[in-house]
Amino acid sequence: MLIYMSQRLQVFLDESEFDDIRRIAERHHMTVAEWVRQALRVARRDEPSVEPQRKLAAVREAAAAAYPTSDLDLMLAEAERGYLGGA
Repeated sequence: MLIYMSQRLQVFLDESEFDDIRRIAERHHMTVAEWVRQALRVARRDEPSVEPQRKLAAVREAAAAAYPTSDLDLMLAEAERGYLGGA
């Protein structure tokens, strides 16, 4: 048997802010609570999963390394020949 736990979140808004949110929710044919839940899901989804400093460190490390490279046109031509079964 699965038991789902939920938490209550109380947020205080001024009246005009709440009215704006209520109108938006109505336009989307949903309750204010559901609109807020969806807005929070979107905000959470768009939040980076890794700290920006960590990502920058990885990019700097990769940029400092010497990886094999080739001319882009040559690489694309070789890939195309591979797709076509050419030698």
